[in-house]
Amino acid sequence: MRILVTGGAGFIGSEYVRQRLNSDPTARITVLDKLTYSGVEANLASVADHPGYTFVRGDVCDPDVVGQVMAGQDAVVHFAAESHVDRSIDGAGPFVRTNVTGTQVLLDAAHRHRVGRFLHVSTDEVYGSIGEGSWTEECPLTPNSPYSASKAGSDLLALAHHRTHGLDVVVTRCTNNYGPHQFPEKVIPLFITRLIDGKTVPLYGDGRNIRDWLHVSDHCRGIDLVLHGGRAGEVYHIGGGTELSNHKLTGLLLDAVGADWDRVEHVADRKGHDLRYSLDDGKIREQLGYAPQVDFAEGLAATVSWYRAHRSWWEPLKERAGLR
Repeated sequence: MRILVTGGAGFIGSEYVRQRLNSDPTARITVLDKLTYSGVEANLASVADHPGYTFVRGDVCDPDVVGQVMAGQDAVVHFAAESHVDRSIDGAGPFVRTNVTGTQVLLDAAHRHRVGRFLHVSTDEVYGSIGEGSWTEECPLTPNSPYSASKAGSDLLALAHHRTHGLDVVVTRCTNNYGPHQFPEKVIPLFITRLIDGKTVPLYGDGRNIRDWLHVSDHCRGIDLVLHGGRAGEVYHIGGGTELSNHKLTGLLLDAVGADWDRVEHVADRKGHDLRYSLDDGKIREQLGYAPQVDFAEGLAATVSWYRAHRSWWEPLKERAGLR
């Protein structure tokens, strides 16, 4: 199978590419990545010599580049996105451009080149916030941040291309990811790297906000199940099964690096901060046999160890992004 992976130099995309190429010597993957601040080509160094690997630096919003890399592909796995909520609050323009316009350009090219399957990677944040229970795939989309609104728009565009043009589209929505190679603006790598450096970490509000955590390798296994077995025109949830408040998560990270609560700085809450996300992932479990394999405690310990051992990876990224 010839697969175009957009955003393949990012955190989740590069994990997917490494998984596919390391498990299948016959795989053929073309990565399209703009290499913005969070795209790191070094994330793909371990598979750079694989005979089926091709890297193209380019923008998903560029119809000419997208048309060139789309030709001859059997499938698209679309990771490319602006994804940091705080950045979207500061300025929504790049999020609308990449997440909405970029997805539209890719969908149009996939339809034009008769690509066999288009898997669109999305997020639980498109549903807004839920106090009790869990969202199913049929729940309405009620996003609350510019980021999640742009992702909801891209989801609807993808599903509309299935209904209007018959394009074989599947959408996945996942919970919060963690693991190695995650850009250190996100909470887990931000806290780990700051604590390693002896600095304080910022905890929004009272820390009651709850997220479900999913190891990136489990997420990518779920994506591959949907790519090969999902039904066209449908949405699949990929969950981790570990719901934690931000306060609880902070405590676990402090314990993991041997730090105390005096290293925590309570800061004003984020604007429009959703209280809780929770996905019902029974559909992918029942239909495709998905189950997360990485225990959270073990996965978190391994993630802390990875950041300890890879300062040369994250320190330049933090400097380049102006993260203190």
